[in-house]
Amino acid sequence: MQLLDLIALGVFALAWLFYEPLITAVGKRRGGLLNTDMTVIRSAWMTQMTGREVRLMDGQLLGHALNSASFFASSNLLLIAAAAGALFGGDSTFRSVSALEVVRTSSRLLFEMQLALVLIALARGLLDFIWSIRQLNYCLAAVGATPEPLAEAQRPAYGAVLARLLNPALGSFNSGVRGYYFALAAAAWLFGPWSFMAATLGAVGLLLWRQRSSPAAIAIHDFRRLLETGATEARLTTAPTPPSSPS
Repeated sequence: MQLLDLIALGVFALAWLFYEPLITAVGKRRGGLLNTDMTVIRSAWMTQMTGREVRLMDGQLLGHALNSASFFASSNLLLIAAAAGALFGGDSTFRSVSALEVVRTSSRLLFEMQLALVLIALARGLLDFIWSIRQLNYCLAAVGATPEPLAEAQRPAYGAVLARLLNPALGSFNSGVRGYYFALAAAAWLFGPWSFMAATLGAVGLLLWRQRSSPAAIAIHDFRRLLETGATEARLTTAPTPPSSPS
């Protein structure tokens, strides 16, 4: 492996391992990130759910999220099987791939490392999807066990606990989807170290843009502000009126 390959691998490792902690820290400090805004929206959703007498819609929405996670997990498993088949295909696979003009792999060891990195990125995403599915099942059980009707004073406490189940579940789903970006960046290593670094930085840049500046991120942030404004107005409306002083 050449020095440039090691540098490219180091850039990928830093981006892959530290992207999520960095985006979490930035979201807590500055706000305005899609993931951070969605945690607030989901918390509001769970609080609203506790006040509904019929929760059929909420169950359907959670079921849709569970089906999406299951679909991505199944797709991820197929990709892992394909990558593993190429990795363990032996010398014939290496010769076939090396014959391609666009592929830049100097030895069979480097080729196996390139495929192994793709496999590891996909496997990490699969584990995230599996953990998301389990947490969504916990959340469904908790929603089903939530008493109805709930008194107004009990709703915020129940909503906060349910949000603590739902937010990590969908956070794991987001991590699994993010794994596809880094798996594609890892696959770019087959085309050379420069392509590898460009794809890694491009994936990080695209993720950051979608988190902060995409139309969806801007709309979600505006919706969060509407929710928070409405909650503030509701608290002011329901606040007890101080007794008037006798004239």
